Parts: sequence; C-alpha cells; structure tokens
Amino acid sequence: MSFEAHLAELQKKHGEIEEKIDEALMHPSVDDLTITELKRRKLLIKDKIQKLTETSTTH
Repeated sequence: MSFEAHLAELQKKHGEIEEKIDEALMHPSVDDLTITELKRRKLLIKDKIQKLTETSTTH
C-alpha cells in the first residue's frame, strides 16, 4: 500500500469514528464506556497518522 493510500485510509477511519462519536453523544442510551472506547480508537488512529506523516517528512 502506498503512503498516500495508507494515509487516506487512516484519515477515512478517523472521520468515521468521529461521526460515530457525534451520533453516540446525541443518544442518551449510549453509555459512557462506549464513547470512551470510540475516543480511544480515534486517538490511536490520530497518533498513527501523525507518526506516518512525521516519518514521511524525515525521509
């Protein structure tokens, strides 16, 4: 997978999780643990994006 394709896929996943978080926050039936897990996954993807972009700029 090329760098650009990998970065695009991570950004897509990040956006999808962000949408899920927004939807979950609108529904009072969603528990805090679910929201916390989504936020954790979003942060992990954000970290991967950051590391990937840092690696590409140093090469």
